[in-house]
Amino acid sequence: MNRVDPTSPFGHKIRPRQHDRLAVVYIRQSTPQQVASNRESADLQYQLRQRAVTLGWADDRVLVIDDDQGISGTSVENRPGFQRLLAEVSLGHVGVVFGREMSRLARSCADWHRLLELCALFQVLLADADGVYDPADFNDRLLLGLKGTMSEAELHILRARLHQGKLNKARRGELFTCVPVGYVRSPDGGIALDPDEQVRAVVSLVFAKFAELGSLTKTHTYLVANSIQFGLRVYKGPGKGRLVWQRPRRSSLYAMLHHPFYAGAYIYGRSPFDPTRRVPNKPKSGRRNAPPEEWVCLLKDKVPAYITWDQYEENQHRFAANDLGGGSKGVTGRAPTLLNGVVRCGRCGKPMGARNARADANPRYACDSEHQEYGGPRCQSVVAAYPDRLIESLVLRAMEPASLELSLRAAERAERDREQLHAHWKQRLERAGYEADRAKRQYDAVDPENRLVARELERQWEQKLGEKQKLEEDHTRFRAERPRHLSASDREQIGAVAADLPGLWRSATTTGGDRRAIVRLLIERVELTRHGQGQRVEVVIRWRGGSVTRHEIRQGLRTYAALEGLEKLRARMLELRGDGRTAEEIATALNGEGYHVARGTAFTGARVHQLLAKFGQTGVPPGVRDATDLPGADECWLPELAKRLGVKPIIVHRWRWSGWLHARQLRGENGRWVVWANAAEVARLRRLRAFEIKHHGRRTPPSALTSPATRKGPDRPTTRSQSGGN
Repeated sequence: MNRVDPTSPFGHKIRPRQHDRLAVVYIRQSTPQQVASNRESADLQYQLRQRAVTLGWADDRVLVIDDDQGISGTSVENRPGFQRLLAEVSLGHVGVVFGREMSRLARSCADWHRLLELCALFQVLLADADGVYDPADFNDRLLLGLKGTMSEAELHILRARLHQGKLNKARRGELFTCVPVGYVRSPDGGIALDPDEQVRAVVSLVFAKFAELGSLTKTHTYLVANSIQFGLRVYKGPGKGRLVWQRPRRSSLYAMLHHPFYAGAYIYGRSPFDPTRRVPNKPKSGRRNAPPEEWVCLLKDKVPAYITWDQYEENQHRFAANDLGGGSKGVTGRAPTLLNGVVRCGRCGKPMGARNARADANPRYACDSEHQEYGGPRCQSVVAAYPDRLIESLVLRAMEPASLELSLRAAERAERDREQLHAHWKQRLERAGYEADRAKRQYDAVDPENRLVARELERQWEQKLGEKQKLEEDHTRFRAERPRHLSASDREQIGAVAADLPGLWRSATTTGGDRRAIVRLLIERVELTRHGQGQRVEVVIRWRGGSVTRHEIRQGLRTYAALEGLEKLRARMLELRGDGRTAEEIATALNGEGYHVARGTAFTGARVHQLLAKFGQTGVPPGVRDATDLPGADECWLPELAKRLGVKPIIVHRWRWSGWLHARQLRGENGRWVVWANAAEVARLRRLRAFEIKHHGRRTPPSALTSPATRKGPDRPTTRSQSGGN
């Protein structure tokens, strides 16, 4: 085995234990361009193998690691060669590591010192073109640390120099990487609109439909429904610059509508790198969307534009309004509330949020920011249905004079949409025809005897002809379904729909977002002021244009405890009750005198009974005028008898209809029934029911079970009576 000369400058550092292990030659170049072009640097690094042999290692004991060609040394990530080196060192297989320069091993001080620690721990030497170093020796370790620091500083200087050059070019508006959809790089290095007419038309259509529909989701749905595709340019690879058509992705549409480039503005620094967001093994991760004040530069009117800068800012405001944001002020289009974002508290002036704003809940407008933020008291809340109902009626009334103009504009918009779609179809057909003709020319240009090529070109020609034929058939169906111009019936239908504003407002196709957008066009702010915890709510509407209207509504209450004038209502009900009025008659009187219920629109007999029970008039059934109407001796209410017999009330009613028991009905419409049943009668009815259950209605009960006993004593006064044998 070759051994190093003890008299050489490095003989005292290389020990037999290092010779017994491997000598590793680590080779790396930073970029693929260096690997392809800078061959001299690679050759100098491969020559380190001979240097290892010269220092005493056998040729078969020299391991060359060149797995990291074309990879930067700023980090150990994505460097399989360096990770393999660390593994070999940690296993104690390595005696010395050779690198042409220390920067070849690592450009990061953290990675460099990690390697030094491992080498010192496992007694591994480091060697470069200048010498051999022992990381366990203080002087060598100091020198190696200095070289590592210089390597990292050198990388920083190079990067800073390149970065400042990029910034200087960007501030002039001349630094371009990948251009957005609808643009191409011009021959002079600038930016120009895509020369393809169809590509430009699709981009213009996207911005026009977003301005019309006001929603990214609706715009994307429109493009998908009409099979409109984006024309993209391949920006790298063999097909660089080639135009390909792809289905519209929602993320691409979002990026297009947010990009200031389409408004003619050049920007740089919109997505700076954030190390805290970087995901391992994902080189393109770690970017964040910076606010405009952090952009490096913003140069307006620098590139060709599809929209104006005012239109771009309006689109961003529309996105902000559509954003869900915090709380429930920006609920989805399916939410039932109408005043999200425009309703304010009339007491303190703060915005009121929509709470429980779901289609299956009972939403409210609440001024509770103090409670949510600091745990303080809630200011007020109003059931959303009542002010929404008022606003809906006022908005529909305000739009009635514009129904004719609305129908005309709707017809014009429908006509314009059809014109755009037909123009798009014309461009698609023209492109399909060009592709088919181009395939034919390629087939005609080939030598007919060269069948290996001719067969493939013939197949491509047939494929293009098939695609053209299918597109023509689809276009024929499209023209049949939607002609270029509206027919007279179509215009009449549009006019009828526009004239029926309430029907259009309540249509299932009209979303909550559409209704709120109309409200925001007409109303600037709505202020709600609830009087205490009662029903009355004052509504102040500030219309766009400066006019202000004031209204008062009444909302429902959960209980009568907060009802205004409750004592007056109680006194009046007891007064009417004392006059012998029935519940239905009391309800009619209260409605006529202008009294209000806690919830609902009017008093009913059932509500009167509930209130009488609340006011202490318990046990007073409907239709009872005085004590003579109450059940007497051996009498009871019909449901009570059914409960004693263990049957449903309908069974007792059937016996009453059949004349099998004594019964009388109280005065009034739908008065309650009183039945007479002493102990003997109850026993008979039990036997009657047992007979019916046993025979399941197949046999008629005997007369002994169906004949009621004769009542003794005077009959009670009734309006109607019914008994067996009468």
